[in-house]
Amino acid sequence: MKIINPTTVMPPQGGYSQGIQAANLVFVAGQVGVDAQGKLTGDAAMAEQTRQTIANVAAVLAESGARLTDVVSATVYVKSFAEYKVFDQVWQECFGEHKPARATVQAELVLPQLLVEIQAIAVIAQSA
Repeated sequence: MKIINPTTVMPPQGGYSQGIQAANLVFVAGQVGVDAQGKLTGDAAMAEQTRQTIANVAAVLAESGARLTDVVSATVYVKSFAEYKVFDQVWQECFGEHKPARATVQAELVLPQLLVEIQAIAVIAQSA
Protein backbone atom coordinates (compact mmCIF):
# COMPACT_ATOMS: atom_id res chain seq x y z
CA MET A 1 0.00 0.00 0.00
CA LYS A 2 1.27 3.47 -0.92
CA ILE A 3 0.14 6.72 0.72
CA ILE A 4 -0.28 9.60 -1.73
CA ASN A 5 0.00 13.23 -0.63
CA PRO A 6 1.31 15.25 -3.61
CA THR A 7 2.83 18.67 -2.91
CA THR A 8 0.68 20.12 -5.71
CA VAL A 9 -2.47 19.50 -3.66
CA MET A 10 -3.34 21.05 -0.30
CA PRO A 11 -2.01 18.86 2.53
CA PRO A 12 -4.63 16.80 4.35
CA GLN A 13 -6.41 18.73 7.10
CA GLY A 14 -7.09 15.77 9.34
CA GLY A 15 -6.56 12.06 9.79
CA TYR A 16 -6.57 11.03 6.13
CA SER A 17 -4.40 10.87 3.02
CA GLN A 18 -5.18 12.52 -0.31
CA GLY A 19 -4.93 9.11 -1.90
CA ILE A 20 -4.00 5.49 -1.36
CA GLN A 21 -2.67 3.05 -3.94
CA ALA A 22 -3.39 -0.60 -3.19
CA ALA A 23 -2.09 -2.92 -5.91
CA ASN A 24 -3.45 -1.48 -9.16
CA LEU A 25 -6.24 0.51 -7.48
CA VAL A 26 -5.98 4.19 -6.59
CA PHE A 27 -8.46 5.65 -4.11
CA VAL A 28 -8.64 9.44 -4.22
CA ALA A 29 -9.99 11.21 -1.12
CA GLY A 30 -12.57 13.93 -1.62
CA GLN A 31 -10.95 16.82 -3.47
CA VAL A 32 -12.26 20.39 -3.50
CA GLY A 33 -11.61 23.61 -5.40
CA VAL A 34 -8.56 24.84 -3.50
CA ASP A 35 -4.96 25.14 -4.63
CA ALA A 36 -1.89 23.69 -2.88
CA GLN A 37 -1.85 26.63 -0.44
CA GLY A 38 -5.51 26.10 0.44
CA LYS A 39 -6.72 29.14 -1.50
CA LEU A 40 -10.22 28.79 -2.92
CA THR A 41 -10.41 29.09 -6.69
CA GLY A 42 -13.33 30.69 -8.41
CA ASP A 43 -14.96 32.12 -5.27
CA ALA A 44 -18.62 31.36 -5.89
CA ALA A 45 -18.14 30.09 -9.45
CA MET A 46 -18.99 26.42 -9.97
CA ALA A 47 -17.03 26.13 -13.23
CA GLU A 48 -13.70 27.28 -11.75
CA GLN A 49 -14.12 25.25 -8.57
CA THR A 50 -14.93 22.16 -10.64
CA ARG A 51 -11.84 22.63 -12.84
CA GLN A 52 -9.59 22.98 -9.78
CA THR A 53 -11.22 20.01 -8.09
CA ILE A 54 -10.69 17.79 -11.14
CA ALA A 55 -7.10 19.06 -11.44
CA ASN A 56 -6.54 18.00 -7.83
CA VAL A 57 -7.98 14.54 -8.56
CA ALA A 58 -5.63 14.30 -11.57
CA ALA A 59 -2.64 15.33 -9.43
CA VAL A 60 -3.32 12.61 -6.87
CA LEU A 61 -3.75 10.04 -9.64
CA ALA A 62 -0.51 11.13 -11.33
CA GLU A 63 1.50 10.20 -8.23
CA SER A 64 0.67 6.56 -9.03
CA GLY A 65 1.02 6.89 -12.79
CA ALA A 66 -2.75 7.03 -13.30
CA ARG A 67 -4.81 9.51 -15.33
CA LEU A 68 -8.39 10.71 -15.42
CA THR A 69 -9.05 8.08 -18.10
CA ASP A 70 -8.22 5.41 -15.51
CA VAL A 71 -11.06 6.53 -13.22
CA VAL A 72 -13.71 3.80 -13.00
CA SER A 73 -15.97 5.38 -10.38
CA ALA A 74 -16.53 8.79 -8.84
CA THR A 75 -18.77 10.19 -6.15
CA VAL A 76 -19.53 13.88 -6.57
CA TYR A 77 -20.97 16.08 -3.85
CA VAL A 78 -22.49 19.39 -4.95
CA LYS A 79 -23.76 22.12 -2.66
CA SER A 80 -26.77 22.72 -4.90
CA PHE A 81 -28.26 21.02 -7.93
CA ALA A 82 -29.06 24.50 -9.28
CA GLU A 83 -25.57 24.51 -10.85
CA TYR A 84 -25.47 20.84 -11.84
CA LYS A 85 -25.40 21.64 -15.57
CA VAL A 86 -22.38 23.90 -15.11
CA PHE A 87 -20.59 21.19 -13.12
CA ASP A 88 -21.43 18.50 -15.69
CA GLN A 89 -20.26 20.64 -18.62
CA VAL A 90 -16.84 21.11 -17.01
CA TRP A 91 -16.73 17.41 -16.08
CA GLN A 92 -17.33 16.45 -19.72
CA GLU A 93 -14.68 18.93 -20.92
CA CYS A 94 -12.12 17.39 -18.55
CA PHE A 95 -13.03 13.72 -19.02
CA GLY A 96 -13.83 13.86 -22.75
CA GLU A 97 -15.14 10.59 -24.11
CA HIS A 98 -14.22 8.73 -20.91
CA LYS A 99 -17.37 8.23 -18.85
CA PRO A 100 -16.72 6.51 -15.50
CA ALA A 101 -19.56 5.39 -13.26
CA ARG A 102 -20.64 8.39 -11.22
CA ALA A 103 -23.02 9.24 -8.41
CA THR A 104 -23.86 12.89 -7.74
CA VAL A 105 -25.29 13.87 -4.37
CA GLN A 106 -26.39 17.22 -2.99
CA ALA A 107 -24.64 17.77 0.33
CA GLU A 108 -23.44 20.38 2.76
CA LEU A 109 -19.66 20.54 2.31
CA VAL A 110 -17.02 21.10 4.99
CA LEU A 111 -16.73 24.86 4.23
CA PRO A 112 -19.71 27.01 3.20
CA GLN A 113 -17.89 28.54 0.20
CA LEU A 114 -17.17 25.13 -1.37
CA LEU A 115 -19.52 24.13 -4.19
CA VAL A 116 -18.21 20.70 -5.23
CA GLU A 117 -16.19 17.77 -3.88
CA ILE A 118 -15.07 14.73 -5.88
CA GLN A 119 -13.91 11.34 -4.61
CA ALA A 120 -12.63 8.83 -7.19
CA ILE A 121 -11.38 5.29 -7.71
CA ALA A 122 -9.04 4.45 -10.58
CA VAL A 123 -7.58 1.23 -11.95
CA ILE A 124 -4.03 1.34 -13.26
CA ALA A 125 -3.64 -0.86 -16.33
CA GLN A 126 -1.39 -3.87 -15.78
CA SER A 127 1.69 -4.01 -18.00
CA ALA A 128 1.71 -6.92 -20.41
